[in-house]
Amino acid sequence: MYSRLQLATKYLRYYINASNGRGHGIHSPFVFDFITNILNDKRDFYAYGRVEQLRAALAADTSLLEVEDFGAGPAGGRKKQRRVKDIVQTAVKPRKYGQLLFRMAAYYRPHYILELGTSVGITTSYLALADNRAIVTTVEGSAAVAELARENFKKLGLSSVALYNRPFEECLPRIIQHHPHLDFVFIDGNHRKEPTLDYFQRLLPAMQENSVIVFDDIHWSKGMESAWEAVKAHPKVMLTIDLFFIGLVFFRKEFKVKQDFTIRF
Repeated sequence: MYSRLQLATKYLRYYINASNGRGHGIHSPFVFDFITNILNDKRDFYAYGRVEQLRAALAADTSLLEVEDFGAGPAGGRKKQRRVKDIVQTAVKPRKYGQLLFRMAAYYRPHYILELGTSVGITTSYLALADNRAIVTTVEGSAAVAELARENFKKLGLSSVALYNRPFEECLPRIIQHHPHLDFVFIDGNHRKEPTLDYFQRLLPAMQENSVIVFDDIHWSKGMESAWEAVKAHPKVMLTIDLFFIGLVFFRKEFKVKQDFTIRF
């Protein structure tokens, strides 16, 4: 994991060199459409207030949970106590990115959605509220955190979300087997190179031309940056968009040649 200073330096470099986020100089019609109708959509959608009210309540919750750490730490799987408010602060994507995922799901209308890394269910809720016809599956390794997420889904009336409380690698084969394909995948967990590339390889057979994969924290560490470069280089990947804290992957054959964009967000 990069230090805060290293990450800040990288972000400054990204911010200076990235396209300005208004679509100027973007020659790809698809990417220009993404910037115009998704990235820069400033409307206050109905779901925003509901999810952010839940986030605020969780951010004030001092309850302790016994949490298993399956992520990038050296002691993956070891239990430790964490306050709910601390989980929300450190392990949940900020509002800006949750709402971007909502807009992507609302605009592209994916039918089969998969999230690896439920946490307390904030981003899951954004994805599920984007289209009540979508089938949303989410995976969380920690039993206590998964149970809290289930409670949060009930509060928002999200009865159709399927939550697996198992390690990612145990769930993926079954999930892929029981879905004809996956249209939208958000990978937010185990931020290491080898597991990230393993998830990507496992998911590839379930990808179709219009599928999207969103990777979290692509600049979190040298390993994650290496994983992101490997994903971009894969022959099935036709378009990637680097928003620094997340990376978007598209498989559309209409692009003919690979395209890679870094856009300010």
